Amino acid sequence: MTAFAPDSLVLNRKLPLWYQVSQSLRASILGRRPHDPLRLPTEEQLAAHYGVSVLTMRQALKELEAEGLISRHRRRGTFIEPGARRGAPRRLLGSIDAIVAQQSGERTTVLDHGRSPVPGELAEYFPGEDEVVMYRRLRHDGESGEPTNWAENAVRPDVAARLEVTDLERWPMTKVLRDAVGVRISRITDTVEARLADPETAELLQVPLLSPILHYTGVTYDEDGRVVDVARIRYRGDRFSFSVTVEAE
Repeated sequence: MTAFAPDSLVLNRKLPLWYQVSQSLRASILGRRPHDPLRLPTEEQLAAHYGVSVLTMRQALKELEAEGLISRHRRRGTFIEPGARRGAPRRLLGSIDAIVAQQSGERTTVLDHGRSPVPGELAEYFPGEDEVVMYRRLRHDGESGEPTNWAENAVRPDVAARLEVTDLERWPMTKVLRDAVGVRISRITDTVEARLADPETAELLQVPLLSPILHYTGVTYDEDGRVVDVARIRYRGDRFSFSVTVEAE
């Protein structure tokens, strides 16, 4: 039986290896295509793929099993749960793969895109630029079809020129920038705050006007320290929670 092929991962030795592996595999699982196999490679094969020990791989799989994304069967192997829910809390320890994992697993519709003058509130991120390319996307739960969040991305024009819009219907923006466009991402800064749904957000997310939402701003920098993308995402307050874990060195 053919096994599911996960994406590759460049490990960051400053972060727990099991966590990075679990988040990378999580992103691969949630971003899989419908015809991809459900059976995962063996623990030994996955450990070799990621370059970690079997014990580390086992801990990573235990995390995914607790989340309900996989099931493990003695003598039969480990399988992706096709009906797994995607509403788990967002837990970030600082890796790019973790951010990709949190954004995966939803059906995305690109509402519109095109050049626009740099919004005044974003001018500090794009010095010397008169315009950015704006992408507006609506995301739905992969199973129920319920709208979960909508995003506006302001992307530097020279980067947007290398971006295929169809990729944004398949993958999160962070993955597209890194893997499809080839941007060497150095860091992403995140801000999450509580807000009230404005008329556009209420209509897109199908929630009452002025109901609570989570407003996320993510600023992505390249290796030269220049801003590549500013994402502003509105999450339904009844579907998401965010938590941050700080690890002692």
